[in-house]
Amino acid sequence: MKKSERREYLERADYTWSEDSIRFINTPTQSARQTFFYVQEVGYFLTSPPYFTERANLDSFLIIYTLNGQGTLEYRGKKYEILPKTAFFLNCMEHHKYTCCLGSNWEILWLHFNGSSALGYYQEFTKSGFRILSGLDDFFMESTMRRILSLTQKKDLHSEIIVSSLIVELLTKLLIQNSSENLGIGMMPPYLKDVLKEIENRFLEPLTLDDLSNKAMISKFHLSREFKRYIGTTLNEYIILKRLNHAKELLKYSDLSVEQVAYACGFNNVSHFIGLFKRHENSTPLHFRKDWGQ
Repeated sequence: MKKSERREYLERADYTWSEDSIRFINTPTQSARQTFFYVQEVGYFLTSPPYFTERANLDSFLIIYTLNGQGTLEYRGKKYEILPKTAFFLNCMEHHKYTCCLGSNWEILWLHFNGSSALGYYQEFTKSGFRILSGLDDFFMESTMRRILSLTQKKDLHSEIIVSSLIVELLTKLLIQNSSENLGIGMMPPYLKDVLKEIENRFLEPLTLDDLSNKAMISKFHLSREFKRYIGTTLNEYIILKRLNHAKELLKYSDLSVEQVAYACGFNNVSHFIGLFKRHENSTPLHFRKDWGQ
C-alpha cells in the first residue's frame, strides 16, 4: 500500500482500570522483528465501567483472555458477549471495540504481537469465520500469557526467542480449539476409525471410495464429507499420501527401481506416480533417492 493510500489510524479509549493493572510497551530488537513473533504491548488489566477501547488500522494482532467478569466485543459487524475463561484473536487493522460490561469488573490478560507469519495464522484462524473461543485449557492460557508478560518485562539474552516460542504455542492452542469448535468435532465416529484401519491395512492395494463406503455400510457421499471434516483432507488424497510415504521409504532403504517402487506402492502408472511425487515433494523420485539415500 502506498503511503498516500494508508488508512487513518483510529484509537478511542477510556482507561478505567485498577492501580495494580500492568501495561508494558515493548521495543523488539531488529533480529526479533525479522525472525520471530515479537511482543508490541502486553499486560494485565482489572477494568471497571466505562472502560473501553475502540481501534482500527493498527499493524498488530491482539489476543485477549478473560479471567473474570464480562465484556463485549464489536467486530466485523457483530457484537459478542465475552465471558470468563474465553479468548478472542483479532487483526487490529480491522475496526473493533471492546468494553467492560455495566455492573461488572472485567479482568483480562492481553497481548499485542506481530511477526512475519502472524497474518497467516490469523487467516487460518478466521477461514471459517470469526468466533469467541471457550473450552480452553485455563491453566495453559493464564500461565502462558503471564509468562510472556514476565519475560518481556525482564528482557535478557534469550527472552525474545522464548517469548516467540510461547506465542507459537498460544496460537497453536487457539487454532486447534477453533477448528474443533467450528467443526463441532467430538469423538470420531466408530465407522471412520474402521475406515482408517482399513486404509492402513490395504493402502497398497487398489482401494476406492466405493469399496470403503460399502464396507462401512454408509453412503459414499456421507463418508467423503465426514472424512474431510474429521481428517482434514479428502479420502483419495489421504490414500495417496500414505502411498507416497511408503514410496519414500522404499526409495531410501531399498534398491528397487522407480518403476518397481511405483507398482509396489499401488500406482499402476509410473508417469502418474512421478507426477504425484513431484507435486508433493517438489522433487523427482530419483532426486529424492540421491538426496536422502543412505
